Amino acid sequence: MWYYEKKLQYPVRVSTCNPKVAKYLIEQYGGADGELAAALRYLNQRYTIPDRVIGLLNDIGTEEFAHLEMIATMVYKLTKDATPDQLKEAGLGAHYVNHGKSLYYENASGQAFNMGIQSKGDPIADLYEDIAAEEKARSTYQWIINLSDDPDLNDSLDFLREREIIHSQRFREAVTLIQEEQGKKKVY
Repeated sequence: MWYYEKKLQYPVRVSTCNPKVAKYLIEQYGGADGELAAALRYLNQRYTIPDRVIGLLNDIGTEEFAHLEMIATMVYKLTKDATPDQLKEAGLGAHYVNHGKSLYYENASGQAFNMGIQSKGDPIADLYEDIAAEEKARSTYQWIINLSDDPDLNDSLDFLREREIIHSQRFREAVTLIQEEQGKKKVY
């Protein structure tokens, strides 16, 4: 069970309307390595992971939904004042025709969200997949920062990039915990 607090995990500020950057950010909304995919992956994997690590997957999976909310807010703020011509010029014309200015789970190329949940049922394999997912998200955030000239937006993106690093570190710690337990003899 979750309790929802009606505030973003970190403030989202945007200096100016910029549909081009919004198009890039959509990758983190509905892309295969984006926030929705991560949340679903971690919350699904928790059913076949040792008890000592379930809380970690719950916590990070839930936080990914908070990141999804931040991305949605960024995209909204970057496009709310955009004209249809600006959206078209940014490569969001088809998105606008299909969804108006509302968000839709798709990647930056406009492909609808279609992610096979990465869960092998083997805790070590799943955690290495999670580490890779976090590192891919970190690099995507860095590349979006490289394309953005908005210091306010980049502040929020930097926060998200840093959270990906923390998540990767926590998953690495979980691998170590599970490997240590695998070698121990169980006495009942």
